[in-house]
Amino acid sequence: MTKEGTLLVVDDNRSILAALQLLLGNHFERVLTLPSPNQLISTLRREPVDVVLLDMNFTAGINTGNEGFYWLQEILRNRPDVKVVLFTAYADIDLAVRAMRDGAVDFVVKPWDNERLVTALRNACSLARSQREVKRLKEIKRELTQEEPMFWGTSPAMMRIREIVEKVAATDANILITGENGTGKEMLAREIHNRSARHRELMVSVDMGAIPETLFESELFGHVKGAFTDARTDRAGKFEAANGGTLFLDEIGNLPPHLQSKLLTALQSGRIVRVGSNTPVKVDIRLISATNRDLYGMVTEGRFREDLLYRINTIHIDLPPLRQRREDILPLAEAFLRRYAAKYGKAIEGFDEQARSAMEAYPWAGNIRELQHTVEKAVILGEGRAITPEMLLLRPTQPQPAAAGVTTLDEMERSMIAQAMSRCNGNMTEVARQLGITRQTLYNKIKRYGL
Repeated sequence: MTKEGTLLVVDDNRSILAALQLLLGNHFERVLTLPSPNQLISTLRREPVDVVLLDMNFTAGINTGNEGFYWLQEILRNRPDVKVVLFTAYADIDLAVRAMRDGAVDFVVKPWDNERLVTALRNACSLARSQREVKRLKEIKRELTQEEPMFWGTSPAMMRIREIVEKVAATDANILITGENGTGKEMLAREIHNRSARHRELMVSVDMGAIPETLFESELFGHVKGAFTDARTDRAGKFEAANGGTLFLDEIGNLPPHLQSKLLTALQSGRIVRVGSNTPVKVDIRLISATNRDLYGMVTEGRFREDLLYRINTIHIDLPPLRQRREDILPLAEAFLRRYAAKYGKAIEGFDEQARSAMEAYPWAGNIRELQHTVEKAVILGEGRAITPEMLLLRPTQPQPAAAGVTTLDEMERSMIAQAMSRCNGNMTEVARQLGITRQTLYNKIKRYGL
């Protein structure tokens, strides 16, 4: 068994300290001991301690546990990253409940069971180290992340949405964002996060449709080393990574019913349990979900849990497709043009009149995502100072007689997928079955073609 972590044992019984030093030295890299809590805080400031095993009584004849609770608070105040397991000779349910409520991760009674004690301490050490890793990754991601500003435009529909966002962003209300693919649901979620009191923490995004069912719990809730064949180390899940911030669950309508109940349980309890562990971990998240599907219709059909819908849907925001906010097409296109001209070092300054008219008339079935990709391609291929209609490579909006060799394989594939999605009313599992491909492959193609 791999020895990991630094443990500090604080107990006034030197025989117990000696016995624990012998026992726990087989399970931890370092085991430090103190016969009194007087040097506890200075030791924590000096040593990289992961877990403290803390006796609750140090004064002879007093067994209230108040000394333990006092030192518990001192530890959490000075080293909030350290996990505390309380240790007492007096088994008392009320003491255990209070210990957990006040911030201890576990409560062990003397005389102890060796296996129970070691398990409690190793779980606490694993939790401490994984939470430090999550914090480190958050700091790295925060440094690397460059936010794109939200483009609101001037359409009445987007102005109404902006008013709603300004009212609800500062709250912790769960928000459901609906709309067609490519309408900017994740960008709106990030705008809500950036306006919230949680903006200094991360927004962690999860594509629910892309997680294999067998890895659902591991991805969302994490796992401990040895929980399954490939679990070579402890790993925090998305809930823990988003702790203190926002968890964005994209494509939530694609979650199978038997996994919906597991998600609901985590949301209701505010706690998750890593795969392979029995220790619940409290998480504090703000939930934003998104889908392009009709969840109310799915509830009626028995394909989405009604109680989960109510849990995620305190506030509902429906993003309009780009064809219903045509006044925003050209300003959006110009913003994308500036970005990609700078990225690719092009001296392109704008669109000519014919290109502007063509973009305004085009239906943009793929919405903002299709517009963005169209402008990027035009900048890459374009020459001169202005983008012309030929550079946009817009598909004909009306069916045209097929000339030999004109229809590409990509166009044929896009058409087949679009027709299957229409036939199956958005049931991606059935679409994938009819096309003979996996759901993951289907989602990749949908994103590729802007469907």
